[in-house]
Amino acid sequence: MNWTKFFIAFIAAFVFMFAFGFVWYGKLLHGVHNEVPVLWRTEADFGNYFPWLILGHVVMAFFLTMLCARYSSGGAGCSACLGLLVALVYAGNDFITYAVQPITTKILCGWIGGDLLMFAIAGAIIGAIYKPSTASGA
Repeated sequence: MNWTKFFIAFIAAFVFMFAFGFVWYGKLLHGVHNEVPVLWRTEADFGNYFPWLILGHVVMAFFLTMLCARYSSGGAGCSACLGLLVALVYAGNDFITYAVQPITTKILCGWIGGDLLMFAIAGAIIGAIYKPSTASGA
């Protein structure tokens, strides 16, 4: 494994996923989330848990990078497909959350749509950075 490329791809994925999460979930879905305010931490309390939010993004970016580096052999396109598959795993969890927690269908669709976009784009970024090296002919 090329650890330099891995680290660069991981950092790029983390930065993208964190920024995407801020825009998609923090801004675009903010009003939708406020339809059920009892489910979320208050703005004041959220600051106390912000390190956990960062850790979650680090974990997602690290393991998506690991999956792409180990199991994707075709660069950006193949890694984007792998990212979509990971997003679909998350969608399964979103459906379970919908079944047991009183979130709205708008939240459910926003989460699934966001995951599909975020993981596919992050996978493409990782694949573009951590593309397989071409073997030189003798």
